[in-house]
Amino acid sequence: MLYQIIGSGLSFLEILALMLGYMLALLFSFSLHEFAHAFTSIKFGDPTPRLMGRLTLNPLKHIDPVGFLCLIFFGFGWAKPVAINPIFYKHYKRDMSIVSLAGVFMNLILAFVFSGVWFFVGSKIIAQTNMFMVFLKYFLYFMLSLNLSLFVFNLIPIYPLDGFNFLKAITPAGNKFITFLQKYGTIILFVILVTPLFDIAYNYVVNGLIWVFNSFWGLFL
Repeated sequence: MLYQIIGSGLSFLEILALMLGYMLALLFSFSLHEFAHAFTSIKFGDPTPRLMGRLTLNPLKHIDPVGFLCLIFFGFGWAKPVAINPIFYKHYKRDMSIVSLAGVFMNLILAFVFSGVWFFVGSKIIAQTNMFMVFLKYFLYFMLSLNLSLFVFNLIPIYPLDGFNFLKAITPAGNKFITFLQKYGTIILFVILVTPLFDIAYNYVVNGLIWVFNSFWGLFL
């Protein structure tokens, strides 16, 4: 991320506005993602997230320093996973499935809301040169793009992503495929990320979601 921006030809102030918008969008998006996991697990009777101090919107409780720096420099990183204890769930499969997907659906909601904000005001601020408006442009853009990325990426059913946790929740205990994914998931994920076909599929899904959002907001014009 940062290495791409430095050679982009932007002025120092615009780079500053871009980075500030990007970092704030990261803090909001990751914190709300993890908060959704914590809140949902607590609603199903699990006190663990509250005891671990994760039932909060405070970014300092959710951000992993190394993962956050990787996001800034390379555009790929992670937050601190929320600790949960499914032993408290009354309906394990149902509750664990919902908890697993709570974070990605929070990202989907955020992407939907900010797609609407961008749809109605983006054209009005995109050409502005006032530094606050430049910052606002980048912040809105990243709130849309980051949350779409988090939604799509985390749905991949490979360990340690949320999609894997959902798949694990709905399959029988001791499933050999789940065991295989848990053992080799990190390697598989790396291979997928460096495969051009992943970029094509990822862009297709993201662009499709943006088209759906824009079509919806267009109904109000």
